[in-house]
Amino acid sequence: MSNTDPYGAVPDWPKVSANISEDGTAEVTINGSPRTVLSGGGDVARARAAVLEHLSVQTAGLGRPLRVETIDPEGRSQLVVHPDGRVLPLDEQPANSTARSWEQVAPGPLPGSARRPKLGRSKHGPLRDALGARTAGSEALGGSADPAETDTVTVTQAATSPTVMAPPKITAAPTPAPAVAPTPAPATSSVRPVDPEATTMAVPPTPVTPNTPPTGAVPIPSATNQTAKELGVPQPKPTLPDLLATRPPAPNGPATYGWQALVRRVSGGLISPTPNSRELEYREAVNSVQRSLRGPKTVVVVNPKGGAHKTTASLLIASTFGMHRGGYTLAWDNNETRGTLGWRANPARHTNTAVDLLRDLDRFTDVRSSRVGDLDNYVRSQGSAQFDVLASDEDAASAASIDDAAFDQLHKALSRFYRVLVVDTGNNMRASNWQAAVNSADQLVIVSTIREDTAASAAWLADGLRAAGKEELVHNAVTVLSAPGKKPEPALHDRLHDHFNNLTRTVLDVPHDPALVSGGPITYDALSPASRTAWLKVTAAIADGL
Repeated sequence: MSNTDPYGAVPDWPKVSANISEDGTAEVTINGSPRTVLSGGGDVARARAAVLEHLSVQTAGLGRPLRVETIDPEGRSQLVVHPDGRVLPLDEQPANSTARSWEQVAPGPLPGSARRPKLGRSKHGPLRDALGARTAGSEALGGSADPAETDTVTVTQAATSPTVMAPPKITAAPTPAPAVAPTPAPATSSVRPVDPEATTMAVPPTPVTPNTPPTGAVPIPSATNQTAKELGVPQPKPTLPDLLATRPPAPNGPATYGWQALVRRVSGGLISPTPNSRELEYREAVNSVQRSLRGPKTVVVVNPKGGAHKTTASLLIASTFGMHRGGYTLAWDNNETRGTLGWRANPARHTNTAVDLLRDLDRFTDVRSSRVGDLDNYVRSQGSAQFDVLASDEDAASAASIDDAAFDQLHKALSRFYRVLVVDTGNNMRASNWQAAVNSADQLVIVSTIREDTAASAAWLADGLRAAGKEELVHNAVTVLSAPGKKPEPALHDRLHDHFNNLTRTVLDVPHDPALVSGGPITYDALSPASRTAWLKVTAAIADGL
């Protein structure tokens, strides 16, 4: 232990040495791993400064001082480099010690700061990254990584600290403070003060014996940490998750579309070309739709103007989810009075709607007795599309309506039976059930035809939601632009893409499809291949946001 070192015992691990050659080249070696910090500087003092600058960064990241053995053309020395930039000699020095010369080029502690700023790309410095947050040295310092938390107290700093009572200013004295061990320090071991009017009084901590690297208390660094490997720090043994993480991606299956599939079938599988790019893109979209979800998710389709294709979009999104996820998908008409979702879906043997389900909702609130099969009397199954439809009130003489409280009750109950709920909304943004649906949305879908009026309504909707504090919901939204005819107006198409690309996460086009023009029940199989592909891309983009 050095009498001039207020940090007390400093572990001799890692092994650090600094070598300066005649031409001024400086090299620092840490646990056998050398690194050149200055090439051919030509000046020994400059090389020493470069070494200390490099080591001060390492110690700042490590959070404790390091022992350093130096060899240069003028001799050898044993030093301690501190995180705050100071350099102190150890008591045991060789006869040709150059410790005094190293002290003269040391940066020293900075006024008003307990340590030097951290430099480099690493948050903690390569040594801290390699050795972990706590080492034997940091434990020797009482677990503190900051010298200001040790027993060393600078008088002028104590005077400005709000938590330490400031003693009278003490004029620097040429002799060591009484708190230091009684053996007088060598002449070469004087400490350079921070301020001419201040002195440093050091209280040595209790000596600590371990001088070997800890084994059990050090957090094991990552196996990919190359610096840790170079320093010889023990690396963790690989586990099963590590092995599984190195598996190659699953191979692509045989082609099922295009000439590649034709060649495979004609050759009986002897020739099996890889799938083309369009098929690979299709498979990637299906994988997105089929991804696992963290709990039930709600997709809300909005545009306050009628004829914007909200109902069409709701049915086709639900259909795509259902077909590729194997069911547990609901398309829900959340119109406060009457909507058309039930009319565009395949009919059921009953005519019950959301109003009827709300009246009998007590049957589904008891977890012990409620069954998903009992919902069949209220929802309308869509057969091979593997999704259900909950229609809004279809009784022209009824005065019943759905408000926000009713929506919340239905949403809570239905979320127990379905993984994905696609909510078709009405045209009144001020209706309480409309606002309740938006509040429940995990993913917002803004739909519009490529027409001035419906696009202006969609833009007005986005402005209103952002003004209401739902910027994040709009930012993550998916915009769907439907072509009203075979050839939409190119200039308007580009304008709408520019506008909504700056508002929402993505903008996607769906083509005009004659199968949707009649206004009757929508059959997924009747859609053109281009429409099915476009709606798959839309649904994949929605799933990416869930």
